[in-house]
Amino acid sequence: MRRSLLAAAGLLLAAPLLASVGPAATAQSPQAPKADPAAPITLWAPSHVTAFAFRHRTWTDLGLRVIAHGAPFELWSQRPSYDDQIQTVWHSAAGDVPLPAGSMSDFSGLDRFLKITIDPKKRGEDTLTMTRKGCLNGYSERVDPNADPRSPYPVGCWYNAYSLGSVQGIQAGWATPVLSQSRPLRIGPGEYTVTATIRSRYAEIFGISPDEATRSLALTVTDERGGEAASVGRHRDLARPAAHRPTGPAGRADEGGPQPDLRSLPAWGISLNKKGTYLRFSATVWNAGDSPLVVDGFRRDGEDLMDAYQYFFDAAGNQTGYQPVGSMEWDPRPSHSHWHFEDFARYTLLDADQTQVAKSKKEAFCLANTDSVDLTVPAADWRPENTDLSTSCGDYSSLSIREVLVSGWGDTYSQYRAGQSFPIADLPNGTYYIAVTANPEHKLVESSTDNNQSLREIRISGSPQHRKVTVPQVGIVHEEGYGGQG
Repeated sequence: MRRSLLAAAGLLLAAPLLASVGPAATAQSPQAPKADPAAPITLWAPSHVTAFAFRHRTWTDLGLRVIAHGAPFELWSQRPSYDDQIQTVWHSAAGDVPLPAGSMSDFSGLDRFLKITIDPKKRGEDTLTMTRKGCLNGYSERVDPNADPRSPYPVGCWYNAYSLGSVQGIQAGWATPVLSQSRPLRIGPGEYTVTATIRSRYAEIFGISPDEATRSLALTVTDERGGEAASVGRHRDLARPAAHRPTGPAGRADEGGPQPDLRSLPAWGISLNKKGTYLRFSATVWNAGDSPLVVDGFRRDGEDLMDAYQYFFDAAGNQTGYQPVGSMEWDPRPSHSHWHFEDFARYTLLDADQTQVAKSKKEAFCLANTDSVDLTVPAADWRPENTDLSTSCGDYSSLSIREVLVSGWGDTYSQYRAGQSFPIADLPNGTYYIAVTANPEHKLVESSTDNNQSLREIRISGSPQHRKVTVPQVGIVHEEGYGGQG
């Protein structure tokens, strides 16, 4: 299953001047508060927020923002291996400052970053107290008129269970939402007083005074039947593929220029169907190279088939050539209904001797940036949805499309997709490996093909009527924590 709603990807060349979106709740427009000059970030909140409840649950970010002062506020997080905890470093103006071990259990944000208390105004009711994770990447907005007109940082803490690195950042003079709306507040209609505090373990490291780390606001929650929550959308100008298929000799002007590097993560989300006859799985292929993978398709006249071409770019984003790389086909199945690029990846099941015993019917893909895998690689694109080169899976009437996988991001397909499984009814019990192989026919140009395959060990047991699958854990990774975006 796609774990994000990203529909655009490409080079960081033509980002909009502003990336400004307000909270789902109604709130005042933020203004930069008077801050301690030594504090790199401060917490901000409006005086009043209105939100809407449904079945005693309220979705709101409370209008809470973190504002960066003086210089960009930037955190880099990396996992040396799947056996190691995530290590996070604050790139401060005075030098790198490591955060305590355990500050991030996954790449969705800082653990236990905010303490929030909600006081009902009704007598006799208890105060609701909670701690929440903080993602410092959001749909940020400029609050200082002298600030840089563009923010380079990611929009959201996108991640995969097997991600390797991330970047969180706030541009100087910009504010970003810090509280995710993915988890509702367990409160119903009423009037409340909310107090939010950056917890001391972080405030002390970042040099934030208690006054700048705490904010209070009034919260009004109404039943959703009394009104509709504000809805603010993001409008993006998606780049179009080339107007026509390329002409002239194939190749590129700079053979040693930037190239993508496709790699595979371990298969995950592994299970059997109810009858125990099919092994289902999820798989991610990502780009660790210093260039996006850009594939344009051009429809053949009167056919449900497109000719595919890979385009090449230099470090400045200038196109330097192209190469035919196969074709794209229209997939009419309900869980797809879009154009698929063939020869992007292959899924096979290997026995204990690593000999192929089954092959997935999933052989074509719509490329999209669904998972942030490692935003610390050189040339990683931190904001793929705001760039000039865009991903589109198209519809049946499309004459041409562009599919893109940018540096640092992966494309995930989950087990509910048609063909995303292996038939195992006739296989004996034993040890097997799910092999995820990127660029199996080597039609795509990339910097290395030695790192294209990953193997995930599984064990099949049980009787023919009651098959079971056991999946040994990889390092310290807990797959059930996979969430897509923090």
